[in-house]
Amino acid sequence: MNVLVVDGQGGRVGQTIVEQLFDSKCDCDITVVGTNALATAAMLKAGATAGATGENPVRVAAATADVIMGPLGILAANSLLGEITPGIALAVLESAAQKVLVPVNKCSITVV
Repeated sequence: MNVLVVDGQGGRVGQTIVEQLFDSKCDCDITVVGTNALATAAMLKAGATAGATGENPVRVAAATADVIMGPLGILAANSLLGEITPGIALAVLESAAQKVLVPVNKCSITVV
């Protein structure tokens, strides 16, 4: 199974996701894409299989992912203080992968 974890800013949500997947001995390849190098580095340090930074890696990885994980803001253009570009949000939304999202209240979206 191909799991894609997308995160921005410091990458703490993505790092926690990768750690939990790694600790559970998930039989999956974990690819991480950060919106910046700091986020990517944090997720790689947690045990990801591969990682990259930026919009195009999200587009490429989302096309082949079985599951996409990250904060809820990865679905909203310009969230995470503008780090989620419209292209990133669209790539995640259009992917056929199952989305598993962590609700956070920092992107003007409230999950009820």
